[in-house]
Amino acid sequence: MTTASRTSKDKAVAFDDFARDIARRRAETGQPDLPHNSGKRRTASKKALLEAVEQAGGRW
Repeated sequence: MTTASRTSKDKAVAFDDFARDIARRRAETGQPDLPHNSGKRRTASKKALLEAVEQAGGRW
């Protein structure tokens, strides 16, 4: 038994190509960029995790 989709192509897509395709589709449909979550309801543990990521040089 396989979990692979029978309707999907069996071909890898480069991320850059995928991103360009999404941008093109959004432009065609007039779909705006969706706003990010405001973070007003984050738990203390999530806030601590994001702070640690930021201190390590990452950006969430």
